[in-house]
Amino acid sequence: MKKIINTKNAPEPIGPYNQAVMVGDMLYTSGQIAINPVTNELEMENIQTETKLVMENLGAILTEAGMDFSNIIKCSIFISDMNNFAQINEVYGSYFTSDFPARETVEVACLPKKVNVEISAIAVK
Repeated sequence: MKKIINTKNAPEPIGPYNQAVMVGDMLYTSGQIAINPVTNELEMENIQTETKLVMENLGAILTEAGMDFSNIIKCSIFISDMNNFAQINEVYGSYFTSDFPARETVEVACLPKKVNVEISAIAVK
């Protein structure tokens, strides 16, 4: 049975989807971008700030599902410029211990709202 997960501590979806769906012990998050859930505005001062907000939005969804970053088993990172890889990686890596999840990072032509980074995750209880 699937359970829809939404929280006011992460941005509302900008399309016909939910922030996450729980199926059994598995959580599938939608891609998160750097929208501040309080102001509903993008925060794109620099790639580090943008990535931090993306990770904080993912964290809020995990919390709503009774999880944290240690529950993540797989992430997908979509970036608009592979030249930002090192800075994104530095911020992303700070949210995990040495027990990192599997992941891929893909450069794409364009992301929603012209952001530079979008991250989704799969987590398990």
